[in-house]
Amino acid sequence: MDDENLPLFTVGQVSDMLEIQQAFLRRLDEHRVVMPSRSAGGQRRYTRHEITVVRYVVDLVGEGMTLAAIRRVLELENGVRQLEAERDALREAVARLEEAVAQLERRLAQRQEP
Repeated sequence: MDDENLPLFTVGQVSDMLEIQQAFLRRLDEHRVVMPSRSAGGQRRYTRHEITVVRYVVDLVGEGMTLAAIRRVLELENGVRQLEAERDALREAVARLEEAVAQLERRLAQRQEP
């Protein structure tokens, strides 16, 4: 039950938890801001992660942002996270390569000693 991406919560449950209208949750789905999965019966099911995003969206709406603008903000933030992960992976690769070069230089230096 620790999986934050497990779709467990219904529209009614999320509405009660966050004290928002069910219609607002449906609008988020219609505008592709938060798109929960569907149960076998077609009901929306929200994950804990999606509930966190909905809370964030509620805050942004409270600041006067439109759903289209919020969707774009979420897309850009996701892109930044992906780029940061790529950057971190590249930094690790560079560090490994630098260590390999240093090892080779040490071996070469040892061979050249009289």
